[in-house]
Amino acid sequence: MYKEIFQEIVSICHHDYSGWEDKKGWDSPDVYTKAIQVMEEKNELTPIKFAEIVQDYLLDFKDHHMFFKLVTNENQKQYDVGFKVKRFEDRLYISSVGKESRVEKGNSIISLENKRIPELLELHKRRLLENNQERENWDTIIREYSYCEIENLNGKRFMLDLKKYERAKYIPQYSLQNLEDEILLMTLTDFGNPDAVNELIKDNKEKLNNFKNLIIDVRINNGGSDSSYYPLLPYIFPEQLTNINPDEESMLINCTENNYNLIVEDMKNSLKEVEDEGTHKVINVFIREWEKNKGRGFVEFDFSELKTFEIIGGRKNPERVIVLADVTCASSGDSFVETCKKSSKVKVIGRPTLGVNDYANLAIKSWNGLFELWYPTSRLSRIDEGKGMTGVGITPHVHIPWTPEHIFEDIDMKMALNMIKETASRKI
Repeated sequence: MYKEIFQEIVSICHHDYSGWEDKKGWDSPDVYTKAIQVMEEKNELTPIKFAEIVQDYLLDFKDHHMFFKLVTNENQKQYDVGFKVKRFEDRLYISSVGKESRVEKGNSIISLENKRIPELLELHKRRLLENNQERENWDTIIREYSYCEIENLNGKRFMLDLKKYERAKYIPQYSLQNLEDEILLMTLTDFGNPDAVNELIKDNKEKLNNFKNLIIDVRINNGGSDSSYYPLLPYIFPEQLTNINPDEESMLINCTENNYNLIVEDMKNSLKEVEDEGTHKVINVFIREWEKNKGRGFVEFDFSELKTFEIIGGRKNPERVIVLADVTCASSGDSFVETCKKSSKVKVIGRPTLGVNDYANLAIKSWNGLFELWYPTSRLSRIDEGKGMTGVGITPHVHIPWTPEHIFEDIDMKMALNMIKETASRKI
């Protein structure tokens, strides 16, 4: 079973993935095919191990928007070590704590199984995919080790046997709250639910129309659909017309039969689940274009009836919008931050987003309700001009380097509030 699934994955990567032409020859499928065959013959291959092998194969394509996962159910649960880390210089700092009660935020990891961080950095360079410590993700790497050396906040060092805990269920957040007079804070952890985002805006229309300052926190944003944030744009752009045309950039979609079958079925299911009229319009245009271009390879879709390159309904308030960004903002989160940067009202602060939209519009291929391959079907022309966002992200106006101080104090929020107050004082 595993060998057949892997062969199908390779075929998708070589024909249906939108980066297949750009990355031809990057992968080494034969190496993995042989390893899978040997392990199957020895009856050593489990679903978890197979998922790890496939994910390792996908690293060859150097695309954060492409991944293979084991579907979580009662029999196949996902695990982590109960905390998250960020690297700063030669240590991994525990930035948040989940189910692991033996550590605290701010504790630092000196080594994993006696391997120091510089050594681990070299050892796992391929998997980290980044050349900047702010952008590295160590979560899956730590899971592979059985113990680590930790230094606590008092400078005391101790050895910790690493345990695995069932991963906490993700709960999206769409919220708006008053921070201070004239300052609102909106938090959006994804754009996966257009109805929820639309409802948030409708419920708070009066505040959005009357408050002078809006901070939008998308430092953690798991993406979704760009159409989810369209109702928010009038509050982000000024009253005068603003051109948000992406400089003649084009998007080509790989219209293979396989991609058509996967994506159109998924889109038709979405129509049943979403009520938002704007999202319905976007989905219907996509379905029409897929049906018109099925089997034609790379095609530029006709989105002329959707593309509003001028924000006509910009509002006076909020007068100032600050967007908080970080590397844990991706996909539609990338698009949102990039769009916000086109507004004269907006200042983006923090760190660059993940930057995964060079190849986007994901298709999902599943096997027996057990495995899923998520892969991009579209490609941006900016890649050919050397302006791609891969490994770079959408850069903020004001870069705030991440340091361990961020664990104990919201440095980004503090700067956002200071910027608002300084601007207000200049107007007096």
